[in-house]
Amino acid sequence: MAGRGPLPNGPVHPRPLIALLDGRDCSIEMPILKDVATVAFCDAQSTQEIHEKVLNEAYGALLYHHITLSREDLKKFKALRVIVRLGTGIDNVDVKAAGELGIAVCNVPGYGVEEVADSTMCHILNLYRRTYWLANMVREGKKITGPEALREAASGSARIRGDTLGIIGLGRAGTAVALRAKVFGFNVVFYDPYLQDGVEKSLGITRVYTLQDLLFQSDCVTIHCNLNEHNHHLINDYTMKQMRPGAFLVNTSRGGLVDEQALAAALKDGRIRAAALDVHESEPFSFAASPLKDCLNVICTPHSAFYSDQSITELREMAAGEIRRAVVGRIPDNLRNCVNKEYFSSSTSAAEAVNGSRFPRYQLPPGPQHMATPGSVHSSTDSSHPSVAHSAHY
Repeated sequence: MAGRGPLPNGPVHPRPLIALLDGRDCSIEMPILKDVATVAFCDAQSTQEIHEKVLNEAYGALLYHHITLSREDLKKFKALRVIVRLGTGIDNVDVKAAGELGIAVCNVPGYGVEEVADSTMCHILNLYRRTYWLANMVREGKKITGPEALREAASGSARIRGDTLGIIGLGRAGTAVALRAKVFGFNVVFYDPYLQDGVEKSLGITRVYTLQDLLFQSDCVTIHCNLNEHNHHLINDYTMKQMRPGAFLVNTSRGGLVDEQALAAALKDGRIRAAALDVHESEPFSFAASPLKDCLNVICTPHSAFYSDQSITELREMAAGEIRRAVVGRIPDNLRNCVNKEYFSSSTSAAEAVNGSRFPRYQLPPGPQHMATPGSVHSSTDSSHPSVAHSAHY
């Protein structure tokens, strides 16, 4: 499929349209982009809810994980050149189709690492020490008096030191979890077929080379890998049977990595002692509609492991910075986190050879083009150009 070549010769609109597809707050993005772009929000859950003006004119798109862009969805955008996913996972965008259509897709891999690692450890500690369940007993008015009552209430609480924590995927978050887990006394093993040899030596942890080995050795398994077409339901009925009887399972990565129907069965028959999930196969998550609804030994949180006041600000600033690089620089050369360069079509490459860049650079208005100082949402652009005091809603 042919990529999107340069725009026709002639005047180029000085302010490309950048749209936040599935949100409405642009207060952080505006100061960073206001001198080079018009910023709008759609607050949509699907492309059917996106205004025609955005579909026809948007040069860039920002999106969280609430909207999905398939090949057919991407074709609806007539001028789109860059998508920045506000997060690390890109499973809600068809990156191959985007590349073939000449659209760069970027993520923000550097934000929220500490928060995800801390949340993971919080889940692990809850599973081992049963804090969540004990606190709920107190809230529900249950009085625990005497050693027998305490033994019954806290049954299943376990010592951490000396147990083995198995980490699937040793990227940024997985590494941060490994460092924290060692402090608590875990023996840490990991499985990641994409890493070069020697990583384990620098971290003082143990590497295994098959998922089966990791599951067999681990008292607690935590998942930290992206979801793709190759690892959907990585943890399923078959792989759960390879885990140690009574092991714990934690997932703060992507819901589709765990078969929740199989997990529910394993929790009910005790093969998995308890589990903690921040991500789910169907989101927003509803216990009532989940296979896990009758499982008492599971903790579910609403895809919030990444969140803190600091991390969400960091995420949005990084995403806006990537959009800015797309507007004032060249796509994909000036992008820091483009994930689909290999899918750009040959016709797109031909356009680069003729024009010097894969996509046209926008002609910016005269005046300063430095990064705007965060803190104000009012335009400071030259009066000869339309001001953008607030984000528009399409």
